Amino acid sequence: MEKLNKYIEHTLLKQDALEADLLKLFKEAKDNNFLGVCVNPNYVKLAKENLKDSDVKIVTVIGFPLGANKTSVKVFETQEAVKDGADEIDMVINVTKLKDDDKDFVVNEIKEIKKACAGHNLKVIIETDLLTKEEIKRACEYAIEGGADFVKTSTGFVKGGVGAKAEDVELMYNTVKDAGLRVKASGGIRDKQTALEMIKAGAVRLGTSSGVKIIEA
Repeated sequence: MEKLNKYIEHTLLKQDALEADLLKLFKEAKDNNFLGVCVNPNYVKLAKENLKDSDVKIVTVIGFPLGANKTSVKVFETQEAVKDGADEIDMVINVTKLKDDDKDFVVNEIKEIKKACAGHNLKVIIETDLLTKEEIKRACEYAIEGGADFVKTSTGFVKGGVGAKAEDVELMYNTVKDAGLRVKASGGIRDKQTALEMIKAGAVRLGTSSGVKIIEA
């Protein structure tokens, strides 16, 4: 297994985060040689400035956290994020459309956003806390059809939600592995044991704000 730090996307998406908090995040990512940082779109440029002399990837979120923006808005947001220096894009799926099984809408939206990624990795956040097992599987199948590179468990913003669960990560992994997609587990990963459970279940990325604590454990 690769060193644990190379699974971690050190994450700060809190609404009330200060610039000082973001600067601390970037420093920790460099000091610990994390795979990436994950920040809101408005801070991609700041991340780019602070991480330019490192190989830490800059990840941002699109349609976050509800996924209910119009597709055209998500596409524009993606284009702007790539212009600002984002290396990877994590889009939130439209959960209503998924649950209503509007396949054409969901697949088309993923395709349009993938196009706007201009060759960068696209992760589809499916929000497992709101889905049945069948819907999780279906979301993964639509992500495959839409040309995504990863499926991701959660935003971490569902009230009362658990976030990533090993059984869901395993289901996602088993659904997408033959198509070459990978799995990012995020939401509620706060200690080393949970991180290792997610990796064992099939995750190759971990979105967490507890990266330092996890690798120091």
